[in-house]
Amino acid sequence: MKFKNYLEQIPSWPESGKHVMAQFDDTSIIVYQAYRHEIADFAVQHQYFGGPFSYNRMSWIKPNFLWMMFRSGWAQKPGQERILALRIKRPFFDELLKSAVSSSLDLNTYPTHTAWQQAVQDSDVRLQWDPDHDPAGLCVERRAVQLGLRGDALRRYGREEMLEITDITAFVEQQRQHVQLLEKLIIPHEEVYTSIW
Repeated sequence: MKFKNYLEQIPSWPESGKHVMAQFDDTSIIVYQAYRHEIADFAVQHQYFGGPFSYNRMSWIKPNFLWMMFRSGWAQKPGQERILALRIKRPFFDELLKSAVSSSLDLNTYPTHTAWQQAVQDSDVRLQWDPDHDPAGLCVERRAVQLGLRGDALRRYGREEMLEITDITAFVEQQRQHVQLLEKLIIPHEEVYTSIW
């Protein structure tokens, strides 16, 4: 992973709009999830999801580090004490974006509410735009994406398309101390993701 000072990254980030912000290279992209200890321990040890992890429910991945920090309270919320950085194959991520169905009705894409509901039911990938957040948890105008995976998409994510699972909890706990002193805050280096999206 590549890291950079938070304040040094801000000038290159869009201030508003819907953007998939992430750290990526030619073959892979990093997404984040937060779990309880048992799930994280198994995933890091075996480099896939199994054991106490359930493939029978939707699991949400977030390519944006600060959105994950907001959601997990910087690894302080119950059941989200462990932060995993998951490097997955880039073609698979592009496939997820292409097949995703929005979690809210978009009449530009679906002519009727019924058509959208059917698409949601048929798809294994849900897309949701949420307000992005600054390190202190305050909303910014830019929107951040998260993808909900279930069924075959979740199985492939958890077992086939994974390249590396890294526990970054210690890093998160260290940087949490700098949330009010942004000059010292280091976070993963992220850019607008350029793909088929």
